[in-house]
Amino acid sequence: MMKLAVLASLVGSAAAFAPSSNGRATTSLAAEKSKALPWLPNPSNLDGYAGANGFDPLGISNYFPADYLVESELKHGRICQLAWLGYVAVDLGARIYPLPSSMEGVTSATAHDPAVAFGSMGNMFIWIALFEMVSWIGISQMLQGSGRAPGDFGFGKGFLKGSEADIQNMKLKEVTHCRAAMLAFAGVVTQSVLYDKGFPYF
Repeated sequence: MMKLAVLASLVGSAAAFAPSSNGRATTSLAAEKSKALPWLPNPSNLDGYAGANGFDPLGISNYFPADYLVESELKHGRICQLAWLGYVAVDLGARIYPLPSSMEGVTSATAHDPAVAFGSMGNMFIWIALFEMVSWIGISQMLQGSGRAPGDFGFGKGFLKGSEADIQNMKLKEVTHCRAAMLAFAGVVTQSVLYDKGFPYF
């Protein structure tokens, strides 16, 4: 019995020095390379999605469902398209009347504090929270395998006509505009604050 105990302890101590597996597949040096970043492996989890050019330098698609990442990109891109339009429209003089006296003469860059004081930001936060809660129903179903396409809320399906190539081309146009809008909104906010001028902010 004593010999068995000693043998078990030796086997256990030897196992502590054995290489462990982290559960991830190793990447071969000959693996397919990314189109966008040819020195990195292609993020294969994104293959088949519109606009997937192999750009995932942090490997985020290895840790989160690709459907969720595409949904997030489309959502942020659509919001930024509206945000850019709204930001510029306000600086060009667009207003919704009746206008509170505290909001007179503000620009998009200076509207935050008066809007908080008036209560507009809290009201907007509640509506955004409601939209987020409702939209999560569709996202949750998608992640459970419902077959819902990322970003599909049933709007604008009239544009998805023609052959499969035509539909993919339209989806590529949308995601391209989404990416451009995210950069454009960041740029327009930065430039309006740096130069403290109205549109076109220089």
